[in-house]
Amino acid sequence: MISAEQNDFITRVGPGTPAGALLRRYWQPIALVEELEEKRPVRAVRLMGQDFVLFRDEKGELGLLDRDCPHRGADLAFGRLEDGGLRCPFHGWLFDVKGTCLETPAEPAGSKLCTRIKQSAYPVVEKSGIIFAYIGEGEPPAFPAFDCFVAPDTHVFAFKGLFECNWLQALEVGIDPAHASYLHRFFQDESTEASYGKQFRGASNDSDMPITKVLREFDRPDIAVESADYGLRLTSLRKLSEESTHVRVTNVVFPQAFVIPMSSEMTISQWHVPVDDTHCYWYAIFTSFTGPVNKQQMRDQRLELYELPDYTSRKNKRNNYGYNIDEQLNETYTGMGNDINVHDQWAIESQGPIQDRTREHLGTTDKGIIAYRRLLVSAIEATQAGQPAPMLINADQAAAFSGPPSIDGVSPSDRTATYCKDADRKRREQSSWAAARLTD
Repeated sequence: MISAEQNDFITRVGPGTPAGALLRRYWQPIALVEELEEKRPVRAVRLMGQDFVLFRDEKGELGLLDRDCPHRGADLAFGRLEDGGLRCPFHGWLFDVKGTCLETPAEPAGSKLCTRIKQSAYPVVEKSGIIFAYIGEGEPPAFPAFDCFVAPDTHVFAFKGLFECNWLQALEVGIDPAHASYLHRFFQDESTEASYGKQFRGASNDSDMPITKVLREFDRPDIAVESADYGLRLTSLRKLSEESTHVRVTNVVFPQAFVIPMSSEMTISQWHVPVDDTHCYWYAIFTSFTGPVNKQQMRDQRLELYELPDYTSRKNKRNNYGYNIDEQLNETYTGMGNDINVHDQWAIESQGPIQDRTREHLGTTDKGIIAYRRLLVSAIEATQAGQPAPMLINADQAAAFSGPPSIDGVSPSDRTATYCKDADRKRREQSSWAAARLTD
């Protein structure tokens, strides 16, 4: 357990907070590209307790500005897209994507006021269906050449969802390999042929055994945590027999993402992005190593659970996450349906808006969470001292990154140490786009 002061130190992200200062040094997902609708590509964005307006101008360029007009504070999210920028409806002041004031039309002819006005603007970039922003000081880091960023658009799909809790407890569920055997337990195994787009419903790599069966019957994983140049690598072993062992390798990409296997053909790269201290969005990029992603099917599957325009869950604390006692007795461990996002949402939201870590008691299987918290505290303290933190990389360094490898499969028990590397290489050799990235 930790003290209340230590808990605030790692969870609070508003302006001027220690953790907030750290996270502002990194690119943050702020919207899906699809959210900027063609008819009016303007959207309000809240990130780490600050309010912004995101828009695409008539030339197709993206801009992110502070949401309050510097004239008298009116809401620019209701602005008009015209004349090369975003115009405030209150008095007609016009701003371009760089925050330059182009016009103050209500002022007298010849007024120089416009030349003295500058609205705060922030770098934005599109990556694999997600718009990222940098709201920190100085130059932003480069994007690592991870699979999710270099795969062709045909082979990636992006989505998001809202959690009503602090970002850190949302992230930590993905650094906990043991929970899947309980929280995501199914009492019956479905046909793996109908598992497309669904996590924990297919078969493990190099096996015809459903992952649901592995998790249900082998619930004591041996977990190892290693430092990596991008953050942490977690390896979970479940011994199925003397001859075979289930291997699952997941990754924490500092500061707040993880890369995990979804199936033998796809990985998930997922960020947990603070809206404020008590809400966060998860943003995910699904990356296929085989054929193009069926984006419509993936989107339709997720819209069965999430409602637009804010990507809120149809199952939530106001309807008990769809809990059904008969289902809990006979079908799923939680009684909350088949979508594991609902299971995760219940687990992290039930901890409270900000988990009270003064009351927790960590066990052996929490070694990934312990390692991450140490890394987080170290990076926050380095930021306070004006020193470097992990993954603040330049373009040359970014080009050296790949993967990171993430595999769920069944290995011969005497080859578990090399299974991830070997399986990842085999998958890449057979991929139309990833094979070109192999270096040896």
